[in-house]
Amino acid sequence: MRILVLDASPKKVSDTMRATSMFIKGIEDLNQGDVIEVVKLINCEIKPCLGCFQCWKNMDGKCIQEDDQNTLLEKYVKADIIIFSFPLYCYSMPSTLKAFFDRTIPLVKKSMSIENEGVRHDSLVDFSKKRSVVLCGCGFPQFEDNFIGLKCQLNMILHRYVGVFYSEAPLLNIKEAEAVADPLLEKFYEAGKEFRDRLWLSEKTIQDLEAPVIPMEKYVSYVNSYSISTISLFIT
Repeated sequence: MRILVLDASPKKVSDTMRATSMFIKGIEDLNQGDVIEVVKLINCEIKPCLGCFQCWKNMDGKCIQEDDQNTLLEKYVKADIIIFSFPLYCYSMPSTLKAFFDRTIPLVKKSMSIENEGVRHDSLVDFSKKRSVVLCGCGFPQFEDNFIGLKCQLNMILHRYVGVFYSEAPLLNIKEAEAVADPLLEKFYEAGKEFRDRLWLSEKTIQDLEAPVIPMEKYVSYVNSYSISTISLFIT
């Protein structure tokens, strides 16, 4: 299978990508002959959508703007599995990933259809056989409310996806937290194997990945003990 990993963290060293890398390693270690490509979106030029709808006139699946988006769209269309790895930013996704999604309009038509009492644009691409995974880390302690807005957004954007939304992500890149971070990273590795084997994750696996690793009060105290400059190195 062709697997496309879109790393949407703005940082060079991403806590979220640390978990995603273990997930990918789990996929690789099953040795299914998959072709895995990782693209760091912050290194791509993705201009804002102009809202010109020229793509709907051309109907060629391409945007008229000259940047990296058309190359990304080609990879997106060809991929059998798409893994989105990104940190929670302002209770949503980082702006680079939002720009990417805004610029996927060339993959749909102007025409609309009613689906499940809602309305969607008809698609130029058959996404029904594609599998998507969303791995999103958060710098806050575990609160379901942290991800409500993002989940609503993703439910509208993606046709079908497996989502893992976990808090305390900065712990994954702090040496002092290895005692609790390493077992969680091992779970992401096993989850990668499970996903490649079943093309889905069980509810138990998701719950294990999303479960807090330390008490909320201890986490807050831990974060507050760092200076602003130090925290900026970790929270990605």
